Amino acid sequence: MARATLHVCTTCRRAEAAAQDQCPPDQRPGAWLHGLLSRSDVPEGVEIKAVECLSACSNGCSVALSAPGKWTYVYGRLDPAADLAAVLEGAARYAATPDGLVPWRERPEVFRKQCLARIPPLEIPVESADV
Repeated sequence: MARATLHVCTTCRRAEAAAQDQCPPDQRPGAWLHGLLSRSDVPEGVEIKAVECLSACSNGCSVALSAPGKWTYVYGRLDPAADLAAVLEGAARYAATPDGLVPWRERPEVFRKQCLARIPPLEIPVESADV
């Protein structure tokens, strides 16, 4: 099964007020979230990657989960400290699926309520041998 990628927006500035108070003064909340995730026990089958922007600026902090042949999800309005465990749990459940579709009731609450987008798997056309 293909490895899942948890993309973390490091340029996100917006976070809940409580998270802003906890965020180190020299970091953006998105970069702080990336650092916390990178230092965590990353679930098997999940790779964490920093990205400069997920274009969810009014919904930061944001992350996206993707893998070849699977649906991609974008989640936002995350609190780096409070939602850390839920993001890791959701990533693990996503990685364990063949298509990226985790049953709604099996998703962490933050993934049920704060999904910004669901994107179909990319289909790569098969080249014809008759060319």
